[in-house]
Amino acid sequence: MFKEADINKLPNMKNGMMQVLGKLLIEHGLTIAFAESATAGWLCSEFSLIDNAGKFLKGGIACYDAELKKSLLGVDENLIDQFTPESMEVTKAITIGLPALIPADIHIGVTGLACPGGSETPEKPVGTMFIYGCRDKELIFSRRLNFSGDRKEIISGTVASCAELLHEYLLSLPKPDEYE
Repeated sequence: MFKEADINKLPNMKNGMMQVLGKLLIEHGLTIAFAESATAGWLCSEFSLIDNAGKFLKGGIACYDAELKKSLLGVDENLIDQFTPESMEVTKAITIGLPALIPADIHIGVTGLACPGGSETPEKPVGTMFIYGCRDKELIFSRRLNFSGDRKEIISGTVASCAELLHEYLLSLPKPDEYE
């Protein structure tokens, strides 16, 4: 994962990494969709800028408000009340709820605290972000991250970290010609 000192280096690395991700998704014949809270569509936007995005990107839902998490993605209100909208439990729930709206092979959800005014505490300060990825509703990665910086730096770090997690997953898959 990226260290806080690496945030300034992310745009160059991220752009190259994103192109690699696009090639790997196409190579494996996989599609992807996003449910985003704190990143509010930035992740999906970054994937839309990859060459040949139409071959793998299905779309995304920006569910910044807790009501959308409940009404659109089927997150149980008790889960939000117990763990807060910005938690790994809710991140998992929005990810698991996403296939009903956007069929894809891989679903990724993101929540977190990119700015004050959410559920921040001393144990979960601003800069705490949650990423949950699944394939066929089975976990492929899950990570709680902590960033410092302004809102843009926190979100940029989250996008880059998600790209790295997806990259690790895609590299772990057998090469398509190994399927034969």
